[in-house]
Amino acid sequence: METTQRERKSTLAVNLGLAANILLAGMKTSIGIIGNSPALLADGINSTSDVAYNIVVAVFIRLARKPADREHPYGHSQLESIAALTVGSFVITTAIAIFWSSISSVFNILTGQADPSVAAPVALYAALLTLVTKMGLGLYTRRLGKETNNPAVMALAYDHRNDVFSSAGATAGILLGRLGIPWGDPLAGALVALLVLRTGLDILRESTSDLMDTVPGEELDRQVRSALAPIPGILDVERIGAHRFGPYLMLNLTIGVDGDLTVAEGDRIASQVEDTLYREVDFTRTVHVHFHPVQQAVREPAPEEDEVVV
Repeated sequence: METTQRERKSTLAVNLGLAANILLAGMKTSIGIIGNSPALLADGINSTSDVAYNIVVAVFIRLARKPADREHPYGHSQLESIAALTVGSFVITTAIAIFWSSISSVFNILTGQADPSVAAPVALYAALLTLVTKMGLGLYTRRLGKETNNPAVMALAYDHRNDVFSSAGATAGILLGRLGIPWGDPLAGALVALLVLRTGLDILRESTSDLMDTVPGEELDRQVRSALAPIPGILDVERIGAHRFGPYLMLNLTIGVDGDLTVAEGDRIASQVEDTLYREVDFTRTVHVHFHPVQQAVREPAPEEDEVVV
């Protein structure tokens, strides 16, 4: 995918999420208060935090577009992983806050310290509207995240999925409350918070792996060797090294060629290796190829027809 197209799709995912979360945050928070629904109010607080880190992600993605400079010779793409790390931290913080508030509400209702109340019907409608909106937004953002291989966009897709769980929990809690189980509303908020917490930890794990240069070693090794197999003149692929920078790969290879070849012929093979890997391995930004002479296997001549082999 071209860089400009990737940037355009990444920006689209962030802007859609930001616009939706601003509208949903205002709606759910106000209706959660007016409609007397702790679960919907917790969901509204979750969306409010979504707005905050959507803005953070938008800023980081814009900064990641900066070209390479003397201090950052490979560019600034690593900021996308830092943005995902920020999203994960926000998700975990929000989950803990929602869980604590919801459990406190359950305790107060069960101990008689708070009067049980029933959420208004409008709270149920708001939760259902959020559920449908987030399902569509989550699927679309996930598709854009896979197309762009942008960890920040994938983190937003995970967060939209969290909002689906959160809205489903809020819907169930509101229904339980209207059916005469007043502690069902805040309890649903607490259970949803645990799901949100798990996703936040997953986002942190994946973004940390990117920052630690984790690469799919065995899979990448097979892919590179398979791509280079048809190239004539390569006698051995001795070493395959990879370095991740944001979504991009920097490949370092050592290949063996016939020692009788000229330097120009060896360079031609190395150039063919580079072109092949740029074409066959997605998101490859840089390829460094080192070649050196190796001895070809000495084959024994086949016996003549009249020669007797003992």
